[in-house]
Parts: sequence; C-alpha cells; structure tokens
Amino acid sequence: MSWASVLALANEFQATLAKLTPDIYEEMQGIAEGAGFGILDIVALNCRSEIALGRFSDGCTSISWKKNENSRVLAQNWDWTRMVGENLAAVSIEKAGKPRIYMVTEAGIVGKIGFNTAGVGTGLNAIRAKDGSNSKLPIHVALRVCLESTSVENALQTLASCGGVASAQHILIADPTISLGLELSPVGDVHLKEDEFGMITHSNHFLENRYVDENPFKPGTYLRLERIRELAQNLAKDGVKGEKITPTLLREKLFTDSRNAPYAICALGDPNLHRTVRSCSLFNIVMNLSMPNPSAEVVLVHPEGRMGDSVMKMPWV
Repeated sequence: MSWASVLALANEFQATLAKLTPDIYEEMQGIAEGAGFGILDIVALNCRSEIALGRFSDGCTSISWKKNENSRVLAQNWDWTRMVGENLAAVSIEKAGKPRIYMVTEAGIVGKIGFNTAGVGTGLNAIRAKDGSNSKLPIHVALRVCLESTSVENALQTLASCGGVASAQHILIADPTISLGLELSPVGDVHLKEDEFGMITHSNHFLENRYVDENPFKPGTYLRLERIRELAQNLAKDGVKGEKITPTLLREKLFTDSRNAPYAICALGDPNLHRTVRSCSLFNIVMNLSMPNPSAEVVLVHPEGRMGDSVMKMPWV
C-alpha cells in the first residue's frame, strides 16, 4: 500500500478515536508533535492491524496460568518480522486517576502487551480475518483501555461502553483473581475461561468465536497451540503449581521450545518467506499478577531462537 492510501484509511479512524477515547487521542497528538509527524501518521500506527485486515503475518503464543485464588501468571512470545525489533520500546505510563502501566510496545503505539499496578495484564494474538469497522476501537487502543482498567470486569465494561473492537483479535487478559481469553470481533465476541488446569492457551486462530469468517494463518498456529498445551499440562501433571510457576521455568520449558520449526513456539521464521512476512519470536514476557506488587520479566529472543541472557524487570522505576 502507498503511504497516502494508509493515511486515507487512518483518516477514517481519526473521528472515532477523538470521540470514543479523547484522552488517548490527545496523547497521540502529543506523540505526533514530539516526533515531528502528522497526527494521521500516528493514528495509522495505532490502527495498523485494522488497516492490514488479514494481510499481516505476526504470530504469538500465549498462556495464562492460575497460581492460586489470588494470583495469575500471564506470558507469551511475541512474533513478527525481525525488522521491527529495533522499534520495540519498554514504556511506563503514569496518568492521574489511573493505574500506572508498564508495557512492551512498538514506538508510537499507545497500547500493547503488559500490566498495570492494579494487577491487570494483557497479551495479544493476531487473528487473520477481514471483518472490520472504523466506528469501533482499534485493537491497540482497546489494549490501552484494558491497561487503564482496575480489573478484568472493569475492562470488559469499558470495552462494551465503547462499542467493542474494530477488527478480529484475541486479547488474553487477567487480574489476580481471573483470566479470560477475549476472542473479539466487530460482529460478536466470545470469552474463553480457564480449563481444569487453571490455564488458557492461545495462538493465532479463534477457538470458539464463529461470528467471523477467518482467513487462517499457516498451519503453525495449530501446531503451536497443541504444543504449548501439551507442555504446560505435563508440567501441571508433574506437580508444578503455585510459586513453582516461575518466569525462568516458563522460558525454559515452554517458550524456547523448537518442536515443529520453523513454526515452533519459539519461532525462527520460515526461510522460504520474504523477510517482511517472515515471523520470528522477538521477545518473551512473563507477568506475575499478584498484589500488592505485580511484576514482569522481559527477555529478547536471538535470531537462532535462544533467549537472551539479559532479563529486564518491570517495574524498573
């Protein structure tokens, strides 16, 4: 697409953002001014999933896991072209009357993967479906709305009051007492609940939402989902629970797994694909959603599929 065509589509969302989330739209204006871009450039970034509508190739494998009645772990590998790795940003957002947010995002995008000081965390899995609506919230703005919430229930209420989301996507959301897999679309939503192991697992296809006509990702999405379920359930059967569910354990036992390469949980990228659509694991995040001190660990993934030695801890301030 030409950038002019992209901006024309972004223009269709501008009024929606100004109406539904005026404070977040004002923040986008500030980003545009500070970075020396037009407001539609920043709107386009924040609507990238909706503008692409089924033509993108980012992946991701995610899990939530109940530690006890008042604690959840939320974790995922985030996959996309390695070219975007240099644009990743760790962000802290403090806003009056809202929980403080810690997240990993792409520079200029106001909502993504992370948690807040109220213990609400979000993960994202892209769904390849062509149904869209420019009168609803772009998924990255919906993620920001969730991260400004005080609970999962509060997030659901706010999303509903905004009329729902503009494209078909999956948000894995949790707070210390509950996790839900939000299979969202402009034409209908389905909420996945924790299974008998206290888990929700997801990749890049809808499990129960039949409101949209998917254009499925490559078979890797099914392989990754089956594999993370197998690995995580085996850990649970072996007695891993509670405080034994650590970031180190999840990285070593789940998120470095290379079975079914190049379409593994730790994705190396299909060498037969052009580099702009060759999806690789770029980072892993494990969030511990326990009050009063929710936290996370973030590790970058090297091109050969090895987790980096440097662990960034959140919060850092």
